[in-house]
Amino acid sequence: MKKNTIDIITLGCSKNLVDSEKLMKQLEANGYKVTHDSGNPQGEIAVINTCGFIGDAKEESINTILEFCQAKEEGKLKKLFVMGCLSERYLKDLQDEIPQVDKYYGKFNWNELLADLGKPYHPDLAIERHLTTPKHYAYLKISEGCDRKCAYCAIPIITGRHVSRPMDEILDEVRLLVSQGVKEFQVIAQELTYYGVDLYKKQMLPELIEKMAAIPGVKWIRLHYAYPARFPKDLFRVMRENDNVCKYMDIALQHISDNMLQRMNRHVTKAETYELIEQFRKEVPGIHLRTTLMVGFPGETEQDFEELKEFVRKVRFDRMGAFAYSEEEGTYSAKHYKDDVPQTVKQQRLDELMEMQQEISNELSHSKIGKIFQVVIDRKEGEYYIGRTEFDSPEVDPEVLIKDEGKLLHIGSFHRAKVYDADDFDLYATLLS
Repeated sequence: MKKNTIDIITLGCSKNLVDSEKLMKQLEANGYKVTHDSGNPQGEIAVINTCGFIGDAKEESINTILEFCQAKEEGKLKKLFVMGCLSERYLKDLQDEIPQVDKYYGKFNWNELLADLGKPYHPDLAIERHLTTPKHYAYLKISEGCDRKCAYCAIPIITGRHVSRPMDEILDEVRLLVSQGVKEFQVIAQELTYYGVDLYKKQMLPELIEKMAAIPGVKWIRLHYAYPARFPKDLFRVMRENDNVCKYMDIALQHISDNMLQRMNRHVTKAETYELIEQFRKEVPGIHLRTTLMVGFPGETEQDFEELKEFVRKVRFDRMGAFAYSEEEGTYSAKHYKDDVPQTVKQQRLDELMEMQQEISNELSHSKIGKIFQVVIDRKEGEYYIGRTEFDSPEVDPEVLIKDEGKLLHIGSFHRAKVYDADDFDLYATLLS
């Protein structure tokens, strides 16, 4: 057990990761040595940043807490703290059921942990963090919470109302990160398109992205988690006119049939969704769209699912994830709908959808053979340098494999590369510069 060492374990999404990175910076400023997601945690204190979004994530969080409780009982750990979405949502239950944890914090009061360790919070470091990603890219969280009341989603219950960060503060953070060597920004929020409505009384995402793009040293900006209803159309112009705004949009659409969209409380129709996608592709030539779809929502009929399949076939998403509905307590659908699609049917629909998408992804990947892309190098693995194009977000999207032919490529450097082969997930390329 290493004295004055704290292990931080982050579960869940990149929004959680940003919170962990901020906490790490504060702990280091107070003299602690901090490790993140260590394969072999050895600190005398552990902090688990939990996820509480869906069943599987909650289970992983609980299992991780129990694992560390055991380490504490075996004398391998002095103190155990838990923070994040799971403890925000189930604080009382967790305190009752797993009392071995020294203290639980929610999603927004993690800085109280410092006081409980007898250390001050450093407000001058408010926009600073210890990056856990490779040095050339960072996640940039522009807001918290969500005002959309989708029937299936527990996130507004956990995180509360949408709260935008002031634009100047975000831009200061971008400048600071650039000065530390960050070139690529993954802009994240629970819901990007609502940015600014609370602070400035209008959607300000296009203006924020345009101002970010003007900061010297910002090489790539990529946008995650947009909402289709009332999409800020000026963003098309910003993407088209600024070379460093990646032609990439992560927009969770969930479904296409009007019956499902209405029951899910999505405030958008089938016709509007098709129109938005058409507009994206017309206004931002070459854009890659990433989406998430849901099967098995209460009341989903065979007809609804057929419409969803036709949608996937027609639109040919560049990237697509899908998941089966799981009932979340406290949500509108848990209170008002019966979870009436059998688990076997959900799984069957999910498999069918993902199989279709795999074929589409394969065809789209192969269509890139012979084309030249700019590639950022993320890491070296065996005999390959592994990179990404502007159309690929870290950890979730395909990668570009470049054979090591003796030329040293620096992590975080950008190169032109020509694709000579592809499989379902990755591209293989040779270096041009």
